[in-house]
Amino acid sequence: MFIIKNKIYFLAFSALLVLASFASLVVFGLRPGIDFKGGAVVTASYQNNAPSVDEVKNQAKNVGLGEVVVQVSDDKELIVKTRTLTESDRAILAETLSVAGAYPYTEKSFSAIGPSISKELTTKSILAVILVSLAIIIFITLAFWAVSKPVASWKYGLISIVTLLHDIIIPAGLYAYLGYAFGAEVDTLFVVALLTILGVSISDTIVIFDRIRENLKKKISTVFEEVVGTSLSQSFVRSINTSLTTALVLTALFFFGPEPTKWFSLTLLTGIVVGTYSSIFVASPLLVLAEKWQKK
Repeated sequence: MFIIKNKIYFLAFSALLVLASFASLVVFGLRPGIDFKGGAVVTASYQNNAPSVDEVKNQAKNVGLGEVVVQVSDDKELIVKTRTLTESDRAILAETLSVAGAYPYTEKSFSAIGPSISKELTTKSILAVILVSLAIIIFITLAFWAVSKPVASWKYGLISIVTLLHDIIIPAGLYAYLGYAFGAEVDTLFVVALLTILGVSISDTIVIFDRIRENLKKKISTVFEEVVGTSLSQSFVRSINTSLTTALVLTALFFFGPEPTKWFSLTLLTGIVVGTYSSIFVASPLLVLAEKWQKK
């Protein structure tokens, strides 16, 4: 009952996080990677130690290649992302990667994405998020169809979507800041992270909602607030333990995993933590508020 009694504080904290994240999205914006704007990515393997990130970036500007994104894979390997390249640009790229011949290297891989493909990826990514959200609304409404008192079943679905928006906006806001501060770019892995967050978050929420539904059927109390509080107490440890094990794996992946998955793991980790918080401290308190507003 502690959570329900102090629901206003938990909801206010969530509102502040959402506002801060939304401000980050407006001010910094998401930085699209080559998956969404087109460009080229090359992995360079060096004979000795690789040049520093600043050396490669400065060389790119000196030779007219423009701004590049450089990621350190290991001591002898760099991943460099650039704008769309012409055939003549490949020679400039080679000069950039070798820093005017000072660092001999071999090209381990090279890939390019054209504007038409990137536009198609953008459309499909947005469509995927929308369709998943709609499917979740329909599923929850049908799953809780038998629970019409004291809160209508469609409100369970509506509250679930509110919490999902909460769980998506906060990681997206963080990613916008990471793009501004560290050059993190939005790619297909970012979309995968968001879709995974949607699935994990709604799973936690459904477990708690299902416990509330079962306790309503058992009529453990005539006071809805007490039913929700008891249901949370019964589900709290399970939700925390499940999320904690996942969070530990993602933390290890962030610190010790390969460079290309660094921001993916951090985004997913943030979403898991925020999703667990919203399932316990946002979704259920909103149900209680919905029941109170319904009485008025």
